[in-house]
Amino acid sequence: MWAGGCAPFVPPQTAALLATQPPRLPRRAELRDVPFHPQTPYHCGPAALASALEYAGFAADANTLADAVFLPAREGTLQVEMLGGARRQGALPVRLPGTLEALCAEIDDGNPAVVLLNLGLSFAPLWHYAVLVGYDLDEREAILRSGTTQRDAMVLRTFEHTWARSGHWAFVAMRPGRLPRSATEIDAQQAALGFERTAPPMAAAQVWQSVVDRWPEGLLSLMGLGNARMAAGDAAAAASAFERAAQRHDSAAAWNNLAQARRRLGDAAGARAAAERAVERAQAAEPRWLEAAKATLAEIK
Repeated sequence: MWAGGCAPFVPPQTAALLATQPPRLPRRAELRDVPFHPQTPYHCGPAALASALEYAGFAADANTLADAVFLPAREGTLQVEMLGGARRQGALPVRLPGTLEALCAEIDDGNPAVVLLNLGLSFAPLWHYAVLVGYDLDEREAILRSGTTQRDAMVLRTFEHTWARSGHWAFVAMRPGRLPRSATEIDAQQAALGFERTAPPMAAAQVWQSVVDRWPEGLLSLMGLGNARMAAGDAAAAASAFERAAQRHDSAAAWNNLAQARRRLGDAAGARAAAERAVERAQAAEPRWLEAAKATLAEIK
């Protein structure tokens, strides 16, 4: 005999979050002051982006953002345009790990998350951007600024299903110098690399410094910090970052850049020593840097 009904399937992340609440994560949190920009047709991306940017303290107008990020041919906005639109307003967009725990942690820290949902099916997608502004584990709800609904309380398992169909894509818009709690080192580095392409050198250096402060050993981060400091005209700070990278990683690129920074500072002997080590390291293990290292050494000599 068949049962008259069955319990709804609860997806794994929702089940885990409800069963074992992570430490430091309250049962509920909501950012009630996140602005609401009602979505016009096909403009859920600009509307969501405007809400997140305005809450983070950046000037944001949904109509202006729509002109910058909306792609008429696609009747929507690609993820890369969302990130680029945030950068053009001076914000640092950082991708988040694809977990409900990470989203909830950011809400608890005061960072609304822009999320991409597929409200259709995998074979017939209906893409939609929304802003996660809260959650309630007791009520099993995710709270969104979505479409034309200022406070959309979506069933948490439904949220996970629709979010999973987008590959768990989400980001937060931060002020330069701040990083989200849940960011990984790789996501933070990728955010800094994207940011520095359009940002003034001092702002880029501020972002790289925040990455180095959290993960002090990263070669890419130390090199990024040194390059940004050099571009900002602070050769002494650049030399400090390059020296840390060179000493910790014995990197030909780091030695080469250290030589150039020391040369800028008038330290001829130190510059030559660093350039010679760059050539030695490149010859031994990093041939792609050999030509640049030899050129630097020739200039110093």
